Amino acid sequence: MTFRRYAAFVLLAAGCGANAFSQTASLSSADGLNLRFANGIAAIAEEKVITVDDVRREIAPLVQQIQRESRDEKEFNQKLEELQDDVIQSLIDRVLIVKEFRKDEKKHIPAGFIDSRIADTQAEQFDNDRSKFLAYLRSRNTTIREYRREVEEEIIYNYMRQQQRKSYSIVSPVRMETFYRENKDRFFQEDSVHLRLIQFNRRDGATDVDLNNKAMEVIGRFQSGEKFEDLAREYSQDSRRTKGGDWGWQKRPDLKKEFSEPLFALKKSEVTQPIILPEGAFILYAEDRKYAGIQPLDEVRDVIERMLIQQMTNQNQERWLERLRRNGYVKHY
Repeated sequence: MTFRRYAAFVLLAAGCGANAFSQTASLSSADGLNLRFANGIAAIAEEKVITVDDVRREIAPLVQQIQRESRDEKEFNQKLEELQDDVIQSLIDRVLIVKEFRKDEKKHIPAGFIDSRIADTQAEQFDNDRSKFLAYLRSRNTTIREYRREVEEEIIYNYMRQQQRKSYSIVSPVRMETFYRENKDRFFQEDSVHLRLIQFNRRDGATDVDLNNKAMEVIGRFQSGEKFEDLAREYSQDSRRTKGGDWGWQKRPDLKKEFSEPLFALKKSEVTQPIILPEGAFILYAEDRKYAGIQPLDEVRDVIERMLIQQMTNQNQERWLERLRRNGYVKHY
């Protein structure tokens, strides 16, 4: 089976609700897992046996993405195997994280939380049809009690990861300044303008003079103190009229020359003279300007803080997981 046929089959199965899970065995000849793990076991973490079917359920929704990113069957198979390895490690980490949670006997997940999560699953994936839900469990040879434990462990896993993410929330100014100095190139911004425009379409044989006169009338009202966005809502004949002619931030290469040259000659809050083109007349307004160059530290301080918090959180989580892996029993097959 080629990688395109395999991907299409997995996607079809993933979209068929509970019935799809009865077809899991049909995928086994395509994903190579049975060849990699002849005994059907991918790993053991503590007392938990991680089976090939556990891995297969996790990778099925991700096949479409790696198919899009693969140029040929060889690359697809390589990416698929890497995904399998990542999923196996994730399933191992899940077991170790749950074990860490259960060390504290005071911690527990209320039964109501589990009931609510199961009810949501039945509603979202099985159309609130309990018979479909039970058929899905039978296809996995899983009891209600076993499934409740799975749901509980999923809640624990997410809770513990979230607690780790909360570990860092403050970054010192010195660290931000150091990061800025060492990574200035990352904060280069191109010349850009926050553009609003008013467009007059050429209709009923309107001449260039007609269009120019209409545009100059609007420009006069703007120069008398009226807001450009209000004038755009009243006059503009383009698709952004209801948004006050707002076209967002534009870079010079994004625009054709007839627009970019007059627009980028403007300062903040200035308008162009009428631009007359075969399709109509245009008035361009620079609501704001960003000039090419390295952004000042004060303008990117919040961005740097978020980047560093994420960086520290990732490092902390990896150290935490490494500790759990060292202290836990794990066997790979």
